[in-house]
Amino acid sequence: MQDLTVTLIQTKLFWEDIPANLALLDRKIDGISKKTDVIILPEVFTTGFTMNVGEMAESMTGFAVSWLIDKARQKHAHILGSVIIKEGKKYFNRLVWAKPDGKILTYDKKHLFRMAGEHKVFSPGNSRLTVEVKGWKLRTFICYDLRFPIWCRNIANKYDVGIYIANWPARRAHHWKLLLPARAVENQCYVIGVNRVGKDGKGHAYNGDSCIIDPTGNILFAKADVSCIHTAKLSYDKIKEFRETFAAWQDADSDAVSFKRK
Repeated sequence: MQDLTVTLIQTKLFWEDIPANLALLDRKIDGISKKTDVIILPEVFTTGFTMNVGEMAESMTGFAVSWLIDKARQKHAHILGSVIIKEGKKYFNRLVWAKPDGKILTYDKKHLFRMAGEHKVFSPGNSRLTVEVKGWKLRTFICYDLRFPIWCRNIANKYDVGIYIANWPARRAHHWKLLLPARAVENQCYVIGVNRVGKDGKGHAYNGDSCIIDPTGNILFAKADVSCIHTAKLSYDKIKEFRETFAAWQDADSDAVSFKRK
């Protein structure tokens, strides 16, 4: 199988300013000169991690989704990131995956960050998203999902790359850097984490620490504190060999294990 080329965009975000963020990312994406298969943006890349959903939410025919579709077509690449979406009377932190042919797929954040009140204004998703690119299977997660290994469980190698997009604050950066390698090792897959940098409108700081981790837990790329764009190739032969020589996946529990008191 062919190698997969991925591009991570770690960037500051303008607080609750959709046009400014789209203009910023427009320039960054246009500046990618290397051929890439997948371009990954941070969580809520149009607004920052705001709970002001009444003013910031868009529909699936709004500026952000239309922009993603246009950029995916222009770059002949898959592009993904999450935005605040309103459907009916509900709001979702929705990852939108735009394909080069203009089609879109979505994943609604399953685990809502209650410490910021996200669960009070957003509705949780209840289904996973796995996308095939060049024969690779990529599964998407959003920020707080990282803390829940059952949701991230890779049964029978259903996915090859776990993608975590985030607005993960600097004060808990240690957890981000600890849990991402754990998800890679336990699921025997590549893991990509894409986080933002800078400060948001509430004064919370973000270190970035965007990274690529191989199935053995080795960190192939990591960058903190600065805006950056990084393109890398992932080797399918490496993941295939590791799964064959250390086939722990064959002994994995098929579902959440329940324990009964005796």
